[in-house]
Amino acid sequence: MTTENSLNHSMNKAVKHYSSMFFLPSFRKSISLTALLCMIIGLSVSVLAPAQNSANTLFLGFSLFGLTILFDYVTSNFVLRNDPIYVLRRTVALSLYCWTLWLFFILLGISFGVTTGPRLYVQLCLLGFAAVLTLRAVVFISTSLSGYLQRLLASLLQPLACSVAFLIFWDTLSIVSVSRVLLFIVISPIVGFAAALAFVFLIDQLGKRMYGLPSMALFRAFMLNWVANLNLPFEELLEKLGEDEDIEVRLLKFDSNTSKAAIIVPLVHPGPFKNIGSSLLPSMLKRDFEKEFGCQTCVPLGILGHELDLASQAQNQKIIRHVIENAKLASLVADRATPFVKVSKGFVTASCQVFGKAVFLSFTLAPKTTEDLPQQLGYIVREEAKKYGLEYSIIVNAHNSINDIIDEPSLEVLQAVATKCLQKAVSLPSYPFEVGAATIFPKEFGLKDGMGPGGITAIVIKVAEQKTAYIIIDGNNMISGLREEILSALHDSGFHASEVFTTDTHAVSAVVLGRRGYHPVGEVMNHKTLISYILEAAKTAEANLEFCHASYVRFIVPKVRVIGKNRIETLSMLVDKALQRAKQIVAPIFATEGVILIALLTLL
Repeated sequence: MTTENSLNHSMNKAVKHYSSMFFLPSFRKSISLTALLCMIIGLSVSVLAPAQNSANTLFLGFSLFGLTILFDYVTSNFVLRNDPIYVLRRTVALSLYCWTLWLFFILLGISFGVTTGPRLYVQLCLLGFAAVLTLRAVVFISTSLSGYLQRLLASLLQPLACSVAFLIFWDTLSIVSVSRVLLFIVISPIVGFAAALAFVFLIDQLGKRMYGLPSMALFRAFMLNWVANLNLPFEELLEKLGEDEDIEVRLLKFDSNTSKAAIIVPLVHPGPFKNIGSSLLPSMLKRDFEKEFGCQTCVPLGILGHELDLASQAQNQKIIRHVIENAKLASLVADRATPFVKVSKGFVTASCQVFGKAVFLSFTLAPKTTEDLPQQLGYIVREEAKKYGLEYSIIVNAHNSINDIIDEPSLEVLQAVATKCLQKAVSLPSYPFEVGAATIFPKEFGLKDGMGPGGITAIVIKVAEQKTAYIIIDGNNMISGLREEILSALHDSGFHASEVFTTDTHAVSAVVLGRRGYHPVGEVMNHKTLISYILEAAKTAEANLEFCHASYVRFIVPKVRVIGKNRIETLSMLVDKALQRAKQIVAPIFATEGVILIALLTLL
């Protein structure tokens, strides 16, 4: 469970780094600030050339602004037209940052030029041009998916056009040699591009040494996911870094005259984040299974951690295809069930219900933090169940409580509670049972609130006079105490026993910034509204109760590409390592570039 928190912390740090790099003002604000900076730059020249009337200096400012917007438009819509990151808003924002940098050199040149003459001003302005061009080259080379020629052209167009505007203005003042300035404008991009390429190359080597992949390829893939919600580039890297595993799936299905409900537990962790890998598998599997069989479906979390995250959407589809094919082969295991039972010891609670020779058993540590449980626990409990004649078992983690304190029970305690729960369940008589199910999709809650696309599913099982509500929420855990609120509300509504589960979907992860990088269910949701939806789902399920029989199937999906928690965590940590490397190499590379450019400027 500590590894889960460590992984979430690493991914959250990575998200903060990436998002801060692309924290941009609005388009309107970028346009306004760019216009303001260009006007300031134009008017500032009058300090060195008082003879120039304000119309000329204003014309320079308008020219710089017009050229910036024109060539940003050309860059976004023609040069990088197929690049999902560089829409006009982001290109203009990049130019705004570049003008801020250029303004520093211009104001520095003017402050020196007042006493030494305009030559130093021109030199520093040209040095600013080279600095801006280098910055743009680093940004475009690092983040754009376009070819190198397009990236270099995008780096060059706007600063080159503005440098020509400066040159024309300076020529009217007769303060520069046009031919020498042109020579600098031609040579300095070569030096700048060389410095940018060297900077990117050295950072790439870090990733190649660690994973055999260039760091910037990972950077671009993450940016495309963060900025444009594209999963394919990142998943292509995960496919290369992953390994093949055989994945076990267990399924319990309830049928009357038609299919009524299904509980599907693939031994896959729904991560690592957002729409990458198996993050969306619970809702995807629910949607496709319901479409095929016409029954309400839920996908609670199995007993495992991030060691079995799928590498891509293609692997999700492979799991889903096998589930649908094998569900048709499920064999009848029972038309009778025992009542729902619950056993607690300390802060460990196990709940179970037996259907013939099949058992559905869950663990929770609520109100303590209930994070991922060790995979070994599932093996132990399944073997324990067989001792009581239960040949088929589905063991799940309710994953329904999180706070800032982590208490990890021993395997021995977890096993002891499960054993006592199994003993209690098999000692009870069994009866014919009824099943009802329903799903609600709360319109108020979305991914940023912690609610996945699978919504809230309620499966109600009535055995003799006992009505049990299983509530499955498509979210990543639940704030401590909310489970107890929900159970109390269900009890007050006539349900004798209940349990609440989350799917642990990581579709809600890396979509918000914060301490965890996601919101557990109930952290930002209105509890009264959430509970009203849960009660609505449970009541709807109760209203369609029908006598059912249960069928079960267990199968293996062979050679599924997975990416383990250690690799995901180290990939996330690569961001910090890359930033450290950047700090180490930025001074020597760009200082060397500066020396070369200053040497060129002395020729002016």
